[in-house]
Amino acid sequence: MESPLLPGAAVDTLVLAKLRGFCAGVVRAIDVVEKALAVCGKPVYVNHEIIHNRYVVDELREKGAVTVENLSEVPEGAWLIFSAHGVGPAVVEEARRRKLKVIDATCPLVTKVHLEAIKYAKEGYSIILIGHDDHIETIGTMGEAPEHIQVVGTPFEAAAVQVPDPAKVAYLTQTTLSLDDAHEIVAVLKQRFPKLHCPPKDDICYATTNRQNAVRALAPKVDLLLVLGSPNSSNSMRLREVAEARGRRAYLIERASDIRPEWLAGVKTLGLTASASAPEILVQEVIDFCRTRLGVKRVVEDPTVEEDVHFSLPYELEKLLREKKAVA
Repeated sequence: MESPLLPGAAVDTLVLAKLRGFCAGVVRAIDVVEKALAVCGKPVYVNHEIIHNRYVVDELREKGAVTVENLSEVPEGAWLIFSAHGVGPAVVEEARRRKLKVIDATCPLVTKVHLEAIKYAKEGYSIILIGHDDHIETIGTMGEAPEHIQVVGTPFEAAAVQVPDPAKVAYLTQTTLSLDDAHEIVAVLKQRFPKLHCPPKDDICYATTNRQNAVRALAPKVDLLLVLGSPNSSNSMRLREVAEARGRRAYLIERASDIRPEWLAGVKTLGLTASASAPEILVQEVIDFCRTRLGVKRVVEDPTVEEDVHFSLPYELEKLLREKKAVA
């Protein structure tokens, strides 16, 4: 028996952002956990959620991955994976003290920011890290040089931040920020510190940039935008904010069941995108829901740039896989 249409639903068209969902760093992180389970056995422990998506974390837990927030929860000598968001040196040292066998799934683009922080600190710069001070990625970057780094999250904070030497200041950014917000904060910093040193390449990752640009292009074409992602995912929240900044109503959902009938009043064309940490299986779930419960007759994709980025597995995991293959 088919499910009835939601009351008042009269959506005609669903427009998908063609560029959506998993980025190369997320694909790599999930692959690391699955391959580690295959070669190391169960359980494998993961420091923090491997990516910020409940569905993915639950799927990996069922396969034998145990998420922990404190290394004291990990038995001595066990296998530990650092999540895609990265960790600071203190966490690395604690893992070493506990004799944990570590596989580092940090996204290479986050590692790049860590290395920039180390370089600037060694050169005596005051580092302004543009980001959210409670985000796990920012906490990890801060850990590289806490005495040199201050976190700034708004233009107001950028206007108030104090440094010992205004002529020797550098900035870095969290990889999943809003492009608009970051540019606004950088503009304030450049005005205050004319000799501000910029990272050699933008720290906001290609996937964040591309998905935000896709939403900018899609927003004017729809009456309402749904963003598939998790509330603790920075890149998910930024996509919703980008749509709202373009004058379009937008809601963040984790599953199709989160869609509320009251959102849909007067909506003929519905937009859908997925954050870099949201799997395609959930996109298809929303598409099916729109067809069966919202009466959508037409599903189209809004064209965007193509991505062709791949990251290799961590060296330590590659080594384990080679050793297993040699024994087999």
